[in-house]
Amino acid sequence: MKKVYEGKTKDVFELENGNVLLKFKDDCTGKDGVFDPGENSVGLTIEGIGRANLETSVLYFELLKEAGIKTHYVSANIEDATMEVLPATVFGKGLEVICRLRATGSFIRRYGAYIADGTVLEGGYVETTLKDDAKGDPLVTSEGLAALGIMSQEMFNDMKEQTLKITNIVAADLAKKGLDLYDIKFEFGYNNDEVILIDEIASGNMRVYKDGVIVDPMELTKIILGK
Repeated sequence: MKKVYEGKTKDVFELENGNVLLKFKDDCTGKDGVFDPGENSVGLTIEGIGRANLETSVLYFELLKEAGIKTHYVSANIEDATMEVLPATVFGKGLEVICRLRATGSFIRRYGAYIADGTVLEGGYVETTLKDDAKGDPLVTSEGLAALGIMSQEMFNDMKEQTLKITNIVAADLAKKGLDLYDIKFEFGYNNDEVILIDEIASGNMRVYKDGVIVDPMELTKIILGK
């Protein structure tokens, strides 16, 4: 296999069949040793979180498949912490799409003068950032994405619609377990000109609360998987 990319939480390899292999790592985004899915750099390492994130991703990718939502997921090897996926081209140099069901994290850091932490954002609030660590992953509008030639307004609308649908599916599953999803981060790409969800759906990319207290990623994964 040829390594084509080394990311914060996983490495990417080319497979001979034309697909891609993702190798999940035990690194998490955060700051000063504290987990935070809103941060854009690795802040801590949690033993076993890579395999746990893969298990969680497989669970949710299967739920999306049942709901008729196409993703890049093909298969997974839990023991090796690897997932085979369809090849997909990222938009620009990479985008992150955040769906917020409640105001918290960087949303409050930006807009705290106007809204209280934990306020419900009716219908879900979708925002997009450019993946650029040096610039702190700046926010970008759909008009900005079109002006920069990164994606058309039609593609953005499709991505936003998928984001809301996927978020609702994840939130509903978590609610069955007595958990509240506050926000979740996704990545999208395109395969044969079709916008599809890529990367993962894991505890390290979402903020989930139980009785008003945030649940750490390892504990969250155990609850999600019923372990």
